[in-house]
Amino acid sequence: MRVKAVILAGGEGTRLATLTAKRAKPAVPFAGKYRIIDFVLSNCVNSGVNDVLVLTQYRPHSLNDHIGRGRPWDLDRSFTGGVQLLQPYKGRYDTDWYMGTADAVTQNLNFIRRGRPEYVLILSGDHIYQMDYEVLLQFHREKQAEATICVIRVPMDEANRYGIVDTDEDYRVRGFLEKPESPPSNLANMGVYIFN
Repeated sequence: MRVKAVILAGGEGTRLATLTAKRAKPAVPFAGKYRIIDFVLSNCVNSGVNDVLVLTQYRPHSLNDHIGRGRPWDLDRSFTGGVQLLQPYKGRYDTDWYMGTADAVTQNLNFIRRGRPEYVLILSGDHIYQMDYEVLLQFHREKQAEATICVIRVPMDEANRYGIVDTDEDYRVRGFLEKPESPPSNLANMGVYIFN
C-alpha cells in the first residue's frame, strides 16, 4: 500500500505570539527536547508511512533546520520515500502564498502525485497527539470511502468551539460546520484526513 503524508506546517500561530515571533508554530519547542512537529512525524514513521511532504510557509527556516534530511525519524531516504520540505513558490498560474489549507494542497498536487500513492494523509503539523494511522487507513478501506475525516468526541457544551462534523449512523458525513452556535453533534475535526 502506497501512502503519502502531507503535513501542513505553514501556520503562524498568532495565539502563541512570543513563542512564534521567530519560528513557525510547528517548530515551537516542546518539553525542552522536542518540537511540536515531532509528534506528527513520529506518528507517520511508527505507522509505516515513510513518504512525507512538509508544506511550510511562515518562517520556514526553523523547520528546515530542525527537520533537515529527516535522519532522526529515519526519513533520510532518496528512492523509497523520505521527507521533503516545500515552501510556497510562484508557478505559471499560482500565487506565491497559500490562501489556506486547501490551497496549500492544491498548489502542491504535482508533488503529492509523485510516486502514485494510493492514499494521501493530510495532517496538521501543529497538533500534539499520538495516533496509529494504519488503524485509520484500515477504517477508511473498510468503509470504502473516498475521503475520511478523523474526529474526536468533545463535551457537547464545548462543541461550539470546534469544527464539527455531522454524520449519519454509518458515519457518512452529512455536513461540516466551523464553530457552530448550535452544534448538530460533538464530533470535532482533528485536522487528520485521508483521501484516495
